[in-house]
Amino acid sequence: MEELFRVTAQDPEGKARCGVLHLPHGPVETPVFMPVGTHGTVKAMIHEELEEIGFSLILGNTYHLYLRPGMDVLKHFKGLHGFTGWRGNILTDSGGFQVFSLTPFRKITKDGVKFRSHIDGSSHFLTPELVVEVQRVFGSDVLMPLDVCTPFGITYTEASKAVDLTTEWAVRSKKTWEATTDQSRGLLFGIVQGNFFPDLREKSAEGILELDLPGIAIGGLSVGEPFETFLELLSHTVRLLPFSKPRYLMGIGTPEFILEAVDEGIDMFDCVFPTRIARNGTAFTRYGRIALKREAFTFSEEPLEPSCTCKVCKRYSRGYIRHLFKAGEIAGPVLLTYHNLYFLNQLVQQIRSAIRSGTFQSFKKEFLSQWDSPLYKTELPLEELPEEKPFLGQTPDTF
Repeated sequence: MEELFRVTAQDPEGKARCGVLHLPHGPVETPVFMPVGTHGTVKAMIHEELEEIGFSLILGNTYHLYLRPGMDVLKHFKGLHGFTGWRGNILTDSGGFQVFSLTPFRKITKDGVKFRSHIDGSSHFLTPELVVEVQRVFGSDVLMPLDVCTPFGITYTEASKAVDLTTEWAVRSKKTWEATTDQSRGLLFGIVQGNFFPDLREKSAEGILELDLPGIAIGGLSVGEPFETFLELLSHTVRLLPFSKPRYLMGIGTPEFILEAVDEGIDMFDCVFPTRIARNGTAFTRYGRIALKREAFTFSEEPLEPSCTCKVCKRYSRGYIRHLFKAGEIAGPVLLTYHNLYFLNQLVQQIRSAIRSGTFQSFKKEFLSQWDSPLYKTELPLEELPEEKPFLGQTPDTF
């Protein structure tokens, strides 16, 4: 029987590793970055372009797909692959983050979560069992269980209650997942929570690992905490996880976070950040992020990143792409999204190559020494980037 996950190379100086994750729609090399396709599509991209870049695993959002197009449509098309035409693998999150961000419009019980749709205000009740069933209808290659997401700064008591409920829901999720005998049912990962309390991380990991699920995700990090706190809790949590299972750190997507995660032994990561900042005019370069809407780029004949080999950098200048954004042309977000995803995929390929050659530590040091250069770096906090507002005036993650 084929191994679900196999480590193929390790950094001799640290915990970074390469591996192969065998999923129903083909093998995936790790470390891997997953673009986020909330509604069954990565915004401003078509599937052929994602394949062209080299992606074989993307992420979809259970909350949004459950509400729209809805289960009747997805059953008719026999799942997300039939509906969207995507030929690669799909990981679907549980929708927990979106539900829990609707604080005034949801109620958490031991049985599940009652919430109102951000689209039309209709009432819904998600249970751990229903979340797994929904993802089975999707035909997800990796399924995530319903968990309790907690923000930075909550009390120990609140975080402890969230850990207990997350573990209880994971047990119920596993029972529902195991009731399916279909060999292509996808892999159910567990999620380790615990907020920023080391002992709660240990408690959560112990409960999740007892279930012996195919993979383990780390939730509740990179949610606004200081970078040093992120690194400390990430390192602490990874030490609790088994070597033989794939490790998925949820919600990171910038080079500095990716490199630190890989250095800690993380295999998988996703984030909306690269595509969201692209839609707002910001591009990744070797020296940091640049905001193309700035007047300084009006006459720039340079490509976005002179060393980049993507089709955008081969053909278009910074000055032209800036013009597209200033003119409100849709081509601007399209071009920047392609470049940002290409940039990250190339980075991950270079990381894998460096691990295999035993040079990851020097690669990381050199990359970050350039990335931190003040010459091009322009910080653009997410809160400064406007996005669509949902029906009820709240801001569930609409990415």
